Amino acid sequence: MAAREADGNPVAQASARAVGQCASTIHSARHCIGLAFYGALAVAYDRLGTDAPWEEIEQYAAEECGRMEAALHAVAVENEPNQAKIDWKC
Repeated sequence: MAAREADGNPVAQASARAVGQCASTIHSARHCIGLAFYGALAVAYDRLGTDAPWEEIEQYAAEECGRMEAALHAVAVENEPNQAKIDWKC
């Protein structure tokens, strides 16, 4: 609903979708990936503007996902005995 109400504001719309995907992990763990994808898109729109060519927005969002992954690796516990086991069904 928040994403629909943000029509015309891609930054707010992508942000609302990121939060919605994260909140919906209660019924499907796969939805957590939406936080990264929509979050990265929101950051790209915010940094580059909505008038930037899609290829540039997509590239910046991919780089932002890379930064998120690097941040996760930085705090990961090596040899974690209780690793998460998620069937992404992709």
